[in-house]
Order: sequence, then structure tokens, then C-alpha cells
Amino acid sequence: MSEMSVMSVMKSIVPITRFNKGEANRIFEEVEHCGTKIVMKNNRPACILMSPAQYESLMEMLSDQIMLEEAQNRMAHYDPSHSLTQEDMLKELGLTEADLDDVEAEIE
Repeated sequence: MSEMSVMSVMKSIVPITRFNKGEANRIFEEVEHCGTKIVMKNNRPACILMSPAQYESLMEMLSDQIMLEEAQNRMAHYDPSHSLTQEDMLKELGLTEADLDDVEAEIE
């Protein structure tokens, strides 16, 4: 996400009174065409309006960051002596390679 200049922040501010005056549809169109809006109530930010695509993108970035931190934490405490080969794991679970042939898995 790009940094916001003072002017872009000023342009993104929407007083709550615009909603009270029935301008919600116009505000939603502004969000669609111009991006994020900050709704002000009593001179304080009350909420942020953004497109569903932008929200989804932010949530994906947050999820990726959480997974990265978890992976880094696990690697910091990784002890190779507790690792098993695939062959050893299959033996421990009582499975064979043939048992896995019909299993479909999707990895992201």
C-alpha cells in the first residue's frame, strides 16, 4: 500500500453528516473510484471504508505475515534430532507408499 500524502488524507475524509444527508451511495462510489475513505464522527475517525478487494488483500498480507512469523519461530527452535524421514513416518503410521497413491492433496 502506498504512503498517503496530507492532501490525499484530506481528500479521503468523509464527515458522518454526509451519511446523515443520504449520500451513502455517492460515498460508496467514491470508495470504488478513488479508494479508501475515513469516516469522521465528532472530529474523530469512526471507521474506514474500503473496497472488498482491498480488504481481502490486506487480510491476505496479514495472514502471510502471521505465517512467516510462525515459520521463523519454528525454525529458531528447530531440532533436527526430532525429525523423521518420510519412510520412518509411514512406518510409524502403518502406511505404505501405495496407500498414498489415491490421496489427493492441494498445497498452497
